Amino acid sequence: MTVRWPDPDRAYIGRYVASLDVRNIKSRTCYRQVLHSFQDVVERHEALDQQVLLAWLRQSSDRWAATTLLHRTRIIDRFLDHLLETAAIDHNPVEALREACHIKQCMPVWRALISCDPEQALAQLRQPKPFGSVLGEIMAEHVTKMRRRGYKYTSQPVLFLQFDRFLQLNPQLETEPLSVMIDQWAATKGTRNHAGSGKPDIIRELESSCRRFGPDPQITIPARGFLKGRNERPERRTHSITGHIRLEGFLHRGRQPEKNDAADVEAICEAALRAARQTRDEQVRPPGPLCGLTTTLGSSNSGELPLCETVT
Repeated sequence: MTVRWPDPDRAYIGRYVASLDVRNIKSRTCYRQVLHSFQDVVERHEALDQQVLLAWLRQSSDRWAATTLLHRTRIIDRFLDHLLETAAIDHNPVEALREACHIKQCMPVWRALISCDPEQALAQLRQPKPFGSVLGEIMAEHVTKMRRRGYKYTSQPVLFLQFDRFLQLNPQLETEPLSVMIDQWAATKGTRNHAGSGKPDIIRELESSCRRFGPDPQITIPARGFLKGRNERPERRTHSITGHIRLEGFLHRGRQPEKNDAADVEAICEAALRAARQTRDEQVRPPGPLCGLTTTLGSSNSGELPLCETVT
């Protein structure tokens, strides 16, 4: 049977400090001093909760400066994690406060507890629950789907969380169309650059997510999307002969080039060559360095044939 903490003989502290890779004797002494002082406070209380943490901070503030005290809290964090792993305690009060505030680090919790008004500081520290808005489930499942497909998908969830936090802080937007939600979210950005950054990305990602879940009366998506054709690429002109042959082969009679007979292939090639030459002739060329000269070509059957005339 596992002995619960706090234990009367304080064997947990001795075993924990002995298991640490600490070579300096002063460091071991500091660990024991901090942990014994914390257990003294725990033994005077009935439950391991927020009141125990506040009492230890008030008692230790007379001994150490604020910066030193915050540094000592890291020792308490690691010791409580060790006790929780060994089933010596049922819960970690610091971890419980961190999860209640929806944050990932313990140091902000200790800073709030050491302040003049811990309750108000904890209230200001609390963040909305991740993906807890009306669109939270859709965004969370979309992130999971993309990561399951093999994408890292690290920058898009940051935009999703910002947008989700904004929706939770503005519940009146739950019945508005998606375009109104995003416009209101972009209007809260501090600068013009921030207002436009990430907006097309989150629109595109939300469109794909919402379309997968089917029509929703709360989500209105235009037929051409929210981007309104801004990302549509103009039609490209093919300037190479090979490209013209490929295009003609796909468009001529709706068949593949390799399936056409010899006459069709010849007609396709001639049409492609004419189109390529016409495109080449339409291009504007800068005057060459040999203007004003005459180039001749020798032949056994004919005389000298001028290839370009003199430019005056």
